[in-house]
Amino acid sequence: MQPPAPKPEHDWLTRMVGDWTFTTECVMGPDQPPMTAAGTDKTISLGGLWTISEWVQPGMDGTPMTSRMTLGFDPARGKFVGSFVASCMTHHWVYEGVLEGDVLTLDAEGPSFTDPHATALYQDIWEQTADGRKLLRSRFRDAEGNWHEFMKAEYHRAA
Repeated sequence: MQPPAPKPEHDWLTRMVGDWTFTTECVMGPDQPPMTAAGTDKTISLGGLWTISEWVQPGMDGTPMTSRMTLGFDPARGKFVGSFVASCMTHHWVYEGVLEGDVLTLDAEGPSFTDPHATALYQDIWEQTADGRKLLRSRFRDAEGNWHEFMKAEYHRAA
């Protein structure tokens, strides 16, 4: 069996591979001040078809928080697909998204910020910049259909 050849979408993913440092700013509620943190990201390629990222940063209680994300492109669906898990939560995030230029918008469903018994729609929006950075913005959609950004991060290649 011959492995599939990478598509141009896989090339976009390959640009995310490497060792990175990042800073993040997150707002956990409407009356909460922004929280900032710094961390590391190690992203590897799996056969040129998938990326696997591991992020480590201090958690809210000072203990390290570890997250893992997989991303790939499924030519049969014409969509990017992936997942995200973190040591600070029990929800398994499942992604599906599209690439427009250098911006990948990933859709997911997860626990609502405002109602513990409901779910909400979320987007993680990845951008690769001309100067070699990665940017991530996360937002959720409220019951009225409005999007609210609650997290942003900037990644730089580690020296």
